Amino acid sequence: MCHTIVVDQKSKNYNAASPDELALVNFAKQKGYEFVDRDADDNCIIKCPNGDLEKYALLNICEFNSTRKRMSVVFRGPNEDNTITLMTKGADSIIYDILSKDSQKSEEYKKT
Repeated sequence: MCHTIVVDQKSKNYNAASPDELALVNFAKQKGYEFVDRDADDNCIIKCPNGDLEKYALLNICEFNSTRKRMSVVFRGPNEDNTITLMTKGADSIIYDILSKDSQKSEEYKKT
């Protein structure tokens, strides 16, 4: 979800500005979550492991830059409660520094 990949409509291959983005999207695909494309309204279409297509409404993008050293996206999920989610990716040292103390100590962080 947090990427700028474009799908080539003829070959269905991913075109990425960064090898990191390509690696992350390909890993998600290997785990059963395939980025299909963005529609005319800039919604992200994801094919789930069960074959269902889910549409995530992209609300905002904070592009990666050399100052922030991270990229963030805000989207509304396909769920019925219209949950809005922020996802951020970036250099581990930058992300770690902006985590809360509880998050830095969490099991989820330690697993990665």
